[in-house]
Amino acid sequence: MAKKRAFISFDAEHDDDLRVMVAEQAELPDTPFDFADRSAKELPTSDWKEKVKNRLKNVDLMIVICGEHTDSANGVSAELSMAKELGLPYFLLKGRSDKTCVKPKSASALEKMYSWTWDNLKLLVAGSR
Repeated sequence: MAKKRAFISFDAEHDDDLRVMVAEQAELPDTPFDFADRSAKELPTSDWKEKVKNRLKNVDLMIVICGEHTDSANGVSAELSMAKELGLPYFLLKGRSDKTCVKPKSASALEKMYSWTWDNLKLLVAGSR
């Protein structure tokens, strides 16, 4: 089975270490996904949204890593909104097991945030959510 191409959305200001951890997991021999693209720590330009939408059109799913400040990360919220508009499958992943993690503003209260374990991540990428 071909690996799924994943866009990783995360709070670049506070959670780059979590992005690194997902990228490292993508290198494991039994991983079901490739780390295709990610949020960028850059100032939004007039064409930022168009660039992100184009990147989202080239992946199979979005992994939203939720940290302690994700609710104030406007870029993550915008990326999730774009994924929803495009009908791109996504899931919310609790980035820090020992901290209170929060969802992006564009996530509904009903959307579940999943625990980050290797087994869970493989199931979520496969569509179990």
